[in-house]
Amino acid sequence: MKMESIKKNTDFSRAYKKGDSKVHAFLVLYRSFNQLPTYRVGISVSKKVGNSVVRSRVKRLVKEVCRLHPEKFVQGYDYVFVARVRMNKATYKDVEKAFFKLMDQQKERK
Repeated sequence: MKMESIKKNTDFSRAYKKGDSKVHAFLVLYRSFNQLPTYRVGISVSKKVGNSVVRSRVKRLVKEVCRLHPEKFVQGYDYVFVARVRMNKATYKDVEKAFFKLMDQQKERK
């Protein structure tokens, strides 16, 4: 199944308001039900994280981890990853560890 992106502000807002969240030093994960036959992923990176080059790098890292591990996602849910300020110095391995930790915590709450 191909990963779809969340693009609309209303979809991000729904995840923030109605979704459950988990926190890690690098990322915050919001998960909400979307009533679609697929899962969607959104990535939010604030200007506090860094300039546009840093923010783009952070988005690429998170997107790549999501792309390589589709088995961690459940159909019918929206996943919104919010990068925290510490993320500007994170390596790929750091992001992958944070991703696994957050996704495993989500599975426990199912």
